[in-house]
Amino acid sequence: MTDLTDLSGRTVLIAGATSASGLAATRVLTAAGARVVATGRSAEKLAPLAAQGARVDALDLADEPAVLALARRLRHDRVPIDGLLHLVGGWRGGGGLAGQTEDDYRALEPSFSALRHLSRAFDEDLRASSAGRLAIVSSTAVARPLAGGANYAAVKAAGEAWTRAVAQGYARSAREAGTPLRAAAVIFRVRALAGLEERLATACAGLWGAEAAALNDSTIELDQEGRRTP
Repeated sequence: MTDLTDLSGRTVLIAGATSASGLAATRVLTAAGARVVATGRSAEKLAPLAAQGARVDALDLADEPAVLALARRLRHDRVPIDGLLHLVGGWRGGGGLAGQTEDDYRALEPSFSALRHLSRAFDEDLRASSAGRLAIVSSTAVARPLAGGANYAAVKAAGEAWTRAVAQGYARSAREAGTPLRAAAVIFRVRALAGLEERLATACAGLWGAEAAALNDSTIELDQEGRRTP
């Protein structure tokens, strides 16, 4: 890993860190000097992240009281958050529109719930940071939804809309305070994450190497060759 932004002194919370993308992000961010707070449902699956030096916390991110309790613990320990990387996701689909079951939708919905809870719980931290960054991973299915993935595309579209609203809040807060924009909310779109884990991790770490004004409310597409398409 070369030419990474120096993230010494930064703390990044990874939501859904037990995935392959979470493991890659933890490696890249810690290599760049960041402190990582890794979260997920399973304490057992979080153990490898702890071995990489991350602070780990097992909780259900779709449970708002649990997320608020996490925020209180971190503030009590004087661990302000500079970045939030949202990797909570999953896939359920197929069978055309008739195959889009309510159970499938409910299985996907916690990803959006987690984003809402986390972005609210850590909004103050991210806006107070000298370079707050919120990033979600979405899908190219939002731009071209298919009947067999309607539930999935709908949840991803909701996440994008929420993230853009967060971006508008950052811009408005800075404007009303008469201060430069310091926080940015960014959407990464991928066709599929498999094989892109390291590229995504590097792109996330690179968010601190760009100005907030250039990043806020932006959508970055990562393709399988690693190119970034604005």
